[in-house]
Amino acid sequence: MSAVETLLALDFGLRHIGVAVGNTLSRTAQPLAIIKAKDGVPDWQALVALAEEWRPQRIVVGLPINMDGSPSELSQRASKFARQVEGRLGVVVSLIDERLSSREAKHAARAQGHRGDYVADPIDDQAAAIILSTWLSELS
Repeated sequence: MSAVETLLALDFGLRHIGVAVGNTLSRTAQPLAIIKAKDGVPDWQALVALAEEWRPQRIVVGLPINMDGSPSELSQRASKFARQVEGRLGVVVSLIDERLSSREAKHAARAQGHRGDYVADPIDDQAAAIILSTWLSELS
């Protein structure tokens, strides 16, 4: 990978899709937005708008697999979501194991004073930033 790539990361969820942005030059990721979803179906208009604004060369989607490495129902839905994103946005999508990203995001949020009500104050964008940071750290 020689050219600098702008990247978006998506933390798939049934009620929210967390979004983060980063690039391969700085290898950093920043929380960007939380898109509402209904039973895993995102607000496509909001997702398309972010893609048009940031023009990513790649989108990284977190794959929520079980701790033993086996697929879960949610990981199957996240894989389907990733294929839909690739088809709708015409951007390469990479899946990455995101075990523990939500736990890490919750731990970081509580350290910053979050009260633990993740329904009223979701942190899915922070989980997306962790997913993207993990993907960037695995680049050779």
